[in-house]
Amino acid sequence: MQPKQKPKAAPFGTLLGVAPGDVPVFSSDYASADDNELPNRHAYRSYVDGIFMGYKWQCVEFARRWLYINHGYIFDDVAMAYDIFRLQNVRVVQDNTRLPLKSFRNGSQRHPEPGAMLIWSEGGEFEITGHVAIVTEVHPDRLCLVEQNVTHEVWPQGLGFSRAIPAKVTDDGGYWLRCSYGDATILGWVMQTEDDLHAEKIVPVDPALFDIALRELPEPTEPARSWLNVANPDEEAYVAMMKGHKLSSQEADRNRYMVLSETAQRELKRATNELHALFMHATDYVLQDEALLAKFNIPSALWPRIRQSWDNRRNQMITGRFDFAMSAKGIKVYEYNCDSASCYMEAGLVQDKWAEYRHCTEGEGSAEELIEELVTAWQHSDVNDVLHIMQDTDLEESYHALFMKKAIESAGIPCKVITGVKGLAWDSEGNVVDAVGDKICWVWKTWAWETALDQIRDECADDERRLATYSTEQVRSETPRLVDVLLRPGVMVYEPLWTLIPSNKAILPVLWMLFPDHPYLLESHFELTPALQKAGYVSKPIVGRCGANISLYDRESNLMEETHGQFAAQDQIYQALWKLPDVSGYRAQVCTFSTAGHFAGSCMRVDSGLVITKDSDLIALRVVDDKRLHQ
Repeated sequence: MQPKQKPKAAPFGTLLGVAPGDVPVFSSDYASADDNELPNRHAYRSYVDGIFMGYKWQCVEFARRWLYINHGYIFDDVAMAYDIFRLQNVRVVQDNTRLPLKSFRNGSQRHPEPGAMLIWSEGGEFEITGHVAIVTEVHPDRLCLVEQNVTHEVWPQGLGFSRAIPAKVTDDGGYWLRCSYGDATILGWVMQTEDDLHAEKIVPVDPALFDIALRELPEPTEPARSWLNVANPDEEAYVAMMKGHKLSSQEADRNRYMVLSETAQRELKRATNELHALFMHATDYVLQDEALLAKFNIPSALWPRIRQSWDNRRNQMITGRFDFAMSAKGIKVYEYNCDSASCYMEAGLVQDKWAEYRHCTEGEGSAEELIEELVTAWQHSDVNDVLHIMQDTDLEESYHALFMKKAIESAGIPCKVITGVKGLAWDSEGNVVDAVGDKICWVWKTWAWETALDQIRDECADDERRLATYSTEQVRSETPRLVDVLLRPGVMVYEPLWTLIPSNKAILPVLWMLFPDHPYLLESHFELTPALQKAGYVSKPIVGRCGANISLYDRESNLMEETHGQFAAQDQIYQALWKLPDVSGYRAQVCTFSTAGHFAGSCMRVDSGLVITKDSDLIALRVVDDKRLHQ
């Protein structure tokens, strides 16, 4: 007997069927998308009546579109489909009023109804994102639903739904659903209703759970010993930079660590995922508006390259780092470092080895899965040959590069490290090759993109005409420079060139314009407004690193603190003053890591001042049960 063949996926955009209310359901087989019809990322944005529904043809896009067409309301943007289960209202588009949403767990005595949103948690078939579908029919033994981005086959003739899943009603009246995929979990259903009988109680989080606490271990009784394995190149380089086996450079901190609650870590995960989506939305917006793009001080000759990078490599970002202030006052993001971010090794390896050495058993490490997430991200990259890591001569960049090399090689990708640009050469075909003649095709860099841009500016001597027409394709007689590698056609660089946009602090006023009063954002503008001046503000260079050239002013416009550096000539943006919390004498900044656009762990930077700089320490961070936070 021949095995049953899996139905062939219909090409992207094919009409699969029509849901109740005459709402079309489309194939989202992205592998078959036509580049002529969908030439860039912006073309994937779905609108109805000028209202953004989501990206073609994802599950969230369909759910929002179905609700709008059938009921005239939509739910707010979510980072992941499973976040819909926590939403508490929808917005009526016509008058901007709000209607309540109620969520019911799988097995609830309040049964789902046609028009309810069925929600899956992250994991298994719906890894990372979860899933949402619309309920069409409810029976004691089955539930019918409509959805996008699961299967891509045209519905059989006469069928009015995507699929049916088994259901069972228990003796106590509970309605239970069994997922068709054994490795996925149905959270429950979300309905627009004011009746909260059997609904999940969305209890506001106790703000105190967002506080950070300092702990101190007793002095060790055993003799000091080495605890990092210097036989491993990354750990050897780290010990060389730190001048010893230690996590913090301050002797007073050798026994100290910070703790945050499990609730706070979950909220940081939610914030990271949601903010990544918002920064991507803002990046797309900027690339459609040349007046805005001009504020980023990027040579206009590179604008087409950046747009091409965004269109072709939107999903090829490996990793980035968010910087947060977190306390009982709330969680606010300062910026997103998607280009040459740091602290991965300290968070993903060193702090856990410190905890093991010091017998710190409270809670769990805050980034225990970071290395695994990095490996997975590289496994899903398009790299198909030797990847060259390019780094400066800085000692910190050395261990950072070697730590990433370990993740890259664990993903099955051969890898070589290049320090500086000495030894690079041109081959006979105009390609850049390394010291042994291997062609450089794939690069991961610790250098900032802005360093390459500075080489262009220096070469053009601020000549606007030359900046506008600068070519990155010429072969020079001199030894290749950094810019000749990173901007060479045919060289694929991680992080992609488009990360210049979300990493530039000019994105912050754009975000505030697009998402005013968003709970994770700080008010930001290109000019100093009276409102900011009255409340206190921070002046930041649009391009800067390591906390350089930042000035903080209080409500009377008195300078509270400032840092110096090489970015003083850069254009400035102005952000609302939101001071880092004081945790037992430390100013504490929480950083979270994103890999492939989703949360992968957190770490803690501390300083005596209000600005975290290159010289600020990293202190071990542990995640503890909520009840233990203030013990």
